[in-house]
Amino acid sequence: MPDTSDPAAPAIMWFRLDLRLTDNPALLAARDTGRPVIPVFVLDQEEAGDWKMGAASLWWLHHSLQSLSESLKAAGAPLVLLKGRAKTLIPELAKKTGAYGVYWNRRYEPWAKERDTAVKDALKDRGVEARSFNGSLLEEPWRVLNKSGEPYKVYSPYFKALDASGFTEDPAPQVRALDGFSDAPEGENLDDWGLLPMKPNWAKGFEGEWTPGETGAKAALAEFLRGDVAGYKDRRDFPGERSTSRLSPHLHFGEISPRQVRAAAIERAPASKGREHFIKELGWREFSYNLLHHFPEFPEKNFQKKFDRFPWKDDNHAFNAWKRGMTGYPIVDAGMRELWATGWMHNRVRMIVASFLIKDLLIDWRRGEAWFWDTLVDADLANNAASWQWVAGSGADAAPYFRIFNPVTQGEKFDPEGVYVRKWVPEIKSLPDRHLHAPWTADASVLRRAGVTLGETYPEPIVDHAEARDIALAAFNKIKDAA
Repeated sequence: MPDTSDPAAPAIMWFRLDLRLTDNPALLAARDTGRPVIPVFVLDQEEAGDWKMGAASLWWLHHSLQSLSESLKAAGAPLVLLKGRAKTLIPELAKKTGAYGVYWNRRYEPWAKERDTAVKDALKDRGVEARSFNGSLLEEPWRVLNKSGEPYKVYSPYFKALDASGFTEDPAPQVRALDGFSDAPEGENLDDWGLLPMKPNWAKGFEGEWTPGETGAKAALAEFLRGDVAGYKDRRDFPGERSTSRLSPHLHFGEISPRQVRAAAIERAPASKGREHFIKELGWREFSYNLLHHFPEFPEKNFQKKFDRFPWKDDNHAFNAWKRGMTGYPIVDAGMRELWATGWMHNRVRMIVASFLIKDLLIDWRRGEAWFWDTLVDADLANNAASWQWVAGSGADAAPYFRIFNPVTQGEKFDPEGVYVRKWVPEIKSLPDRHLHAPWTADASVLRRAGVTLGETYPEPIVDHAEARDIALAAFNKIKDAA
């Protein structure tokens, strides 16, 4: 048993997806013990099973840990890196260092909750204080319930209850000084983990787009709030404009907290419908975590069981064309190419490409979810699953299945001058606006002048949208009628 009366017994701060020094309740608790602090991060991919971090997320993690390590070193307590099963390594570290306590911020993935319970039990059996905190949500999922004590399954009443839940305390200030533990283990070298792609370096395009880490997160928030927040509600759907916050990967890795984002928006942006809508987007993130916590099978199983009978197609040719951005529908192809090049995709376009995969190609939403998981720098189990099930019509508070995005009209409406499509699908950039989102409607002379040869320089559509829509609706009607 550790000697908890020893003032030199350290406090272990177990970092996970909370890679920041500001508004970090677990770090504050460790510091406030008045004991030396051992910050530790464990690369624990085994517990996650099929939901190990994807390649794009690992790229981000490397740079975020690099940033965190520099900040902690400057504060006085170097970061210890360990690799393996955290439920074994954390209790072992506590035993080896004679730790007084271990502190961490909660995660909500099913495997993470099971692991954290195992760690807490192991520590308590050894007389080590084990405390967890809410460091990533505005409010804990189990605190926002309906009048029957059940979880909400519809967003609007959920957000109303969330907004009234009293989570409005100010974010905590940055921790600038820590008393490090002189006998802390050396740990591993970040570069030895091989988180970055080497040959080929497919993430080269990420570098000019992103600055992972707490400093980058604060800069991204500041840049957004300096812009036209009032116009956010009206302009956020236009992918050719930089009108969204692009905070999603920073929020996922906990480089900034939703409390910080909400408080900064209220403090720095004048009241407007745009600001209100931006804060409601934080509410959608909370709603997704509400679903994941209460329905842990949500990322893998249809929330609406009737979709278990849906006749999905196993069409690898079409799926690969979708992944590569070679469907013949420019707005879809632009989105998939943006994703590959930058690790991110505009939210409106995410809905368009998801609808196309599910309803034009009749491919199971879980295949799209898995591709996004591997390629998105903001791949987040709760948000990814909720969004895919929303588009599929199989989730909670989902869009009705018959809401099928027309990729041509979506492109014309939200990229009317073709700024987005011309950037990511340059082989058709010389087409006039009226044909840009449907190249097959241009006559031979227009195509020739634009240097486009359908089927050679740019693919013809892999499906006819009108026909695909009818087939999708017929398939849905069958499972609806059988329900």
